[in-house]
Amino acid sequence: MTTLSTHPDPSQAKGRMIVVVGPSGAGKDSLIAYAKQHFADNSKVHFAQRIITRPANAGGEDHLAATPSEFDDLKAEGRFAVDWEAHGLSYGIPHEVCGWMAEGGVVIANGSRSVLPCFQRVFANLVVVNITARPEVLADRLEARGRENREEILRRLERSSLEIIGDYHVITIDNSGALAEAGNHFIGAIEQCLAAGITGL
Repeated sequence: MTTLSTHPDPSQAKGRMIVVVGPSGAGKDSLIAYAKQHFADNSKVHFAQRIITRPANAGGEDHLAATPSEFDDLKAEGRFAVDWEAHGLSYGIPHEVCGWMAEGGVVIANGSRSVLPCFQRVFANLVVVNITARPEVLADRLEARGRENREEILRRLERSSLEIIGDYHVITIDNSGALAEAGNHFIGAIEQCLAAGITGL
C-alpha cells in the first residue's frame, strides 16, 4: 500500500525530483554516492535519505532505520512524501523533500519501478533515471553477494522485465563498466536539471 502526503503540495514545487531505479546489482547506491560526493557543496542538490524498516548496520545504502511500529507512527503523522512496501520491508521518502523542491532544489531519491506511478502523482516535475547493466554483469555482482548461486540468479534475471512502462521522462544509464563513466553521466543529468529543467534534458 502506498500513501501520499498532501502538505505542502509538491505538485506546485519549482524544483525537481529525480528518482533512481534499476535492478539489483545495477549499482544504484554506488552511483548515488558518487554523485553525492560531487555535489557536496551545492546547496541546490539534495539526496533523500530513505527511512526503511531495516537495521542501520544491514549494509547497502545509507538509510535511517525504523522498527515497523515506528514506521507506522511516522506514516500516521504524515511524515512521508511517498512510502511503499517491498520484499517484506517498508520504505519512506521523508516529507522534507517537498520543502527542498518548493525552494527550487533538485532532489535525488532511490526508488523502485513498481512505485513510479505514485512518484508521478506526487511530483509534477519528475525525472526517472534508469540504471542498467548487462545481464552477465548483473549476475557477477549478485553472485559476489553470496545470497544465490549463479544458476538461480540467471533464471531470475531471465524472468525479470527491466522495461519501464508508463509516460515518464526517462534517462537510461548503462553501469556495466567503470563507475566513473556512468557516474559522470548521472552527474550530467543532474546538472541539466539544475540548469534547464525537464524540458532541457
